[in-house]
Amino acid sequence: MDDPTPTLARPLGLVTGASSGIGRELARELAERGYDLVVVAEDDAIHDVARELDAITSARAVQADLATTAGNEATLAALDADPRRPAVAAINAGIGVGGPLVDTDLDAHLRLVALNVTSTVHLGKELAERMVAEGDGRLLFTSSIASQMPGPLNTTYAASKSFVQSFAEGLRQELADSGVTVTALMPGPTDTEFFDRAGLDGTHIDEGHKDSAEQVAREGVDAMLAGRDHVVPGTRMNALQAALSALLPDSLTAKLHGKMNSPT
Repeated sequence: MDDPTPTLARPLGLVTGASSGIGRELARELAERGYDLVVVAEDDAIHDVARELDAITSARAVQADLATTAGNEATLAALDADPRRPAVAAINAGIGVGGPLVDTDLDAHLRLVALNVTSTVHLGKELAERMVAEGDGRLLFTSSIASQMPGPLNTTYAASKSFVQSFAEGLRQELADSGVTVTALMPGPTDTEFFDRAGLDGTHIDEGHKDSAEQVAREGVDAMLAGRDHVVPGTRMNALQAALSALLPDSLTAKLHGKMNSPT
């Protein structure tokens, strides 16, 4: 696209956690499909992402800590500064904390809850209100197949994704007649910086197969734009694991998940 200047002809989208991994690829997918974007992350790299996306669309970077109320409000203010209501939003930002709960830092877990859970509610509610007012919109929440089972050695992350999954499913039903759809993206292990940042590098799950972030993002955007309730992207093993988790007792899935999160 020769002219990335925002115009009212192009719809507006939001992607959080967009400086790397799945979020960065979600932003690229949406940019290539004709959306102007507000991209959000805490680190400086978000400005590099916005500059890259400017080659194909108009992208505004918001450097904000979504584990804080101020960060969420700054994100909403950036959206409200645009005359367009957001047509799509990918609420993707999230972190993990690997290791036994009793041996890891409490503040790290509380920050995880603030980002993975509280920010999801804050942005999810506010964006849903804006979209309902327009009678149209697409919301995508990045959950995980980890949402389907307890997650020893990554306990608060798995619990937070169970919240996100339930939140997305409940909100979808609430908005059923509003013109707004809600989709849960449920990736399995993905080739991103997540495992290193979460302290899960060198674990069985880290050493195993990972889907590409590009594939996960592509399938996620496809599902969101189609208005699907959820999507388990990547290999068939991910879908099988999610299905088995619904059938097996939590005591067994917890043991299996704990093994995956343990060092090799």
